[in-house]
This record gives sequence, C-alpha cells and structure tokens, in this order.
Amino acid sequence: MEFPAKLPPGFPWLRPILDSERFAAFIPAMNPAPQPVISGIGQIAVSVADVTASTAFYRDVLGLRFLFSAGPNLAFLEAGGVRLMLTTSQGHGEAGKNSVLYFRTGDLAAAYGAVVARGARAERPPALTARMPDHELWMAFVRDTDGNLVGLMSEVRA
Repeated sequence: MEFPAKLPPGFPWLRPILDSERFAAFIPAMNPAPQPVISGIGQIAVSVADVTASTAFYRDVLGLRFLFSAGPNLAFLEAGGVRLMLTTSQGHGEAGKNSVLYFRTGDLAAAYGAVVARGARAERPPALTARMPDHELWMAFVRDTDGNLVGLMSEVRA
C-alpha cells in the first residue's frame, strides 16, 4: 500500500521514504490493529469467606446494585455494566487475596467518606496519584469484609 496514494507536485523524492518499512511502522493506517476478540469485561469473580456478609458490604457499603443470588455461596451485583460475582473459594482463589477492584466515582472525597461511614475499613485516604496532560488521577483505598483491597478512583478534569 502506498501512502499517500498521490503525492503533491514537486515532491516525488518523498515516495521512497513514504514507501519504506521504517515509515510504515509509524503509520497506523498501514499497520491496522488486529480485530479485537475481546470486547470488554463482563464479569469479575471475587473469592470471599461469607457470601452473605460480602453481599451486604458491596451492596450496602459500596452501593452496588444487587442482581440475584444462586444458592448460599453465590451472589451477583452490578458495577457500571460489569457483573461482580461473589463466591466462596471452592478450591479457586483465597478470600482476602484477590486482585484489586477499582471503582470510579465523580466525587472521591465524598465516596470515600460515605463507604468508611458505612463500615468499610479505611486503608488510604484520597490522594493525588498522577498528573496527566488532561486530568489528575486521584485514588483512595478501603478493605472489604475479607480484607480485599478495594480502590476508589476519580479522574478530575482541569
């Protein structure tokens, strides 16, 4: 594929440069990304010791929408279009030793204060994590009933 297909008058010397492999590596149109086979996260499983207590934490403390239970060892909640599955370890994972879940919030200080007031164990209060060109990333952390670290994050636009 030639880029551009037609050169402006007086620039024929650009053709060897534009057609070179080194130049092509910097042009996304000449190197299209592979078609995604994954469209997003549909569900995240969290191993917990007590599904009932953990459901209360994620529903009542964090404010996630409860979807349904499937027996005493399985509950589902919704977080911004992603299903959260709370389950006993059943041989997979260990309660309190999961990956960190980061939940978005528009007002980090208010969200942190609210979840701590509702019973979350405070781990780290809101703090500036990174300054980006177009926003600041702020984070805070709490622990759930099993000791899993839960992140709260807010991207503050200038």
